[in-house]
Amino acid sequence: MAKKTTKRKTQISQIRASICWFEVPADDLSRAKKFYQSMFGWKFATLPAAINDYWHIDTGGPDASPDGGMMPRMHPQQPITNYISVPSVSKAAAKVEKLGGTVCKPKTAVPGMGYFTICLDTEGNTFALWEMNERAK
Repeated sequence: MAKKTTKRKTQISQIRASICWFEVPADDLSRAKKFYQSMFGWKFATLPAAINDYWHIDTGGPDASPDGGMMPRMHPQQPITNYISVPSVSKAAAKVEKLGGTVCKPKTAVPGMGYFTICLDTEGNTFALWEMNERAK
């Protein structure tokens, strides 16, 4: 008697589109750090980045809680930016444009960590897309 075989469905690992990082722009880094340390107990440490005076924010939450960064404000209206994890920044950026949003900063590498792009939604709100990729150069 022949043995009946069944094919297993392969599950494709998907990265959930959730907030994975945030950035706080500040006019006065010392004043802003003091505020957030006092308000929430967040800890700050320098973090080498493409810009000077970039600080890692340790929110102290469980591993699933997003940490963030603080940096000098680049322009007067620069808001806090939330980074949303996606499997592919390139594909997600194309979808942003297809849906009527705008890509403001194209795909940019953070060496050894991943890629990001900065976007505007259809309402003019800033958000970023983040693709984890340790081979980013």
